[in-house]
Amino acid sequence: MVYLLNRGLMLSLFSGTNFTGRRIRINRGSVAIKDFRAFQFNDQLSSFQLRNVIIPSQVTLVLFRDINFQGTFRVFRGSQNVANLGSFDNLTSSLILVGRNLSIFEIGLIQSTGKPPRGVVVIKQ
Repeated sequence: MVYLLNRGLMLSLFSGTNFTGRRIRINRGSVAIKDFRAFQFNDQLSSFQLRNVIIPSQVTLVLFRDINFQGTFRVFRGSQNVANLGSFDNLTSSLILVGRNLSIFEIGLIQSTGKPPRGVVVIKQ
């Protein structure tokens, strides 16, 4: 079942608002980026495009202010384009992307343990 949940996920991250600037594209399924310094992209995220092409409503993106899934966070559920992160612009240091809806409780567990859900590829610095 985890395999099906991870298929069809696509995420494009942009350093500029309105999907401009440097782009990082992720289309390999669920992923956890513990530290955006691995991509030289720390505190640079300004907009993104998020899709689950198989089940559009079944995708969660959690942006964390600090590395290792710490600090304040913003949650986005369902396929969507966000052209401007507003008050969270240029503040993201780590993220989790999964092909299902994560609950706030599950996000709290991720923060307390520093571990993403099972079946998620982890990218470290």
